[in-house]
Amino acid sequence: MAIMKLQTQLRREQIVQAALTLIAGEGLNGLSMTALARRVGMGTSSLYRHFAGKDEVLDGVVDLLRERLLGNVRIAIEEAADPLEQLRRLLAMHMRLILEYQAIPRLFFSGDLYAGHPERKAKLFGIVMTYLEEVAAIIRRGQEQGAFRPDLDPDSTAVVFLGLIQPPAILSHLSEGQFDVEHQLENGWPIFHEAIRMR
Repeated sequence: MAIMKLQTQLRREQIVQAALTLIAGEGLNGLSMTALARRVGMGTSSLYRHFAGKDEVLDGVVDLLRERLLGNVRIAIEEAADPLEQLRRLLAMHMRLILEYQAIPRLFFSGDLYAGHPERKAKLFGIVMTYLEEVAAIIRRGQEQGAFRPDLDPDSTAVVFLGLIQPPAILSHLSEGQFDVEHQLENGWPIFHEAIRMR
């Protein structure tokens, strides 16, 4: 029973990832149950055994995004004790997330994702706010340890940290991947570090 549940969970994740690939290439309008079934190599009727329809797939996309974003925070904290290193690793993982799922900027700024679904918009907002709270907690620990400036507001600094990521993601999306996200983050990190470190 547990094996079947795991297989179902893995299959659902595979379908959601295929949905993200379709959205990255063709936009939200390019996502249909037929196209998605073709993408994952199953019949449309089989796909409906995992998701009731397109809206449920999009809800699955939001859930996957939450899992990846907050999972990255947990990994960064587990892998490094130093708050500065935790932030640096988190930035690198966030960059990889954007490069892996290039549909994310398109989804975040698509009115189609939210149209008629205020609960989905609220859920995404909640995910981002939880992410920011986790980043603010890292910043507070850095202040307590004397590594970061004590006069910084952790919540505002967390938003600035997110600002290292979102504009490059948008520019990459608008330029069809021509804008170099990795180069920008490599250059942006020392500026952020210099701004928050204890002098």
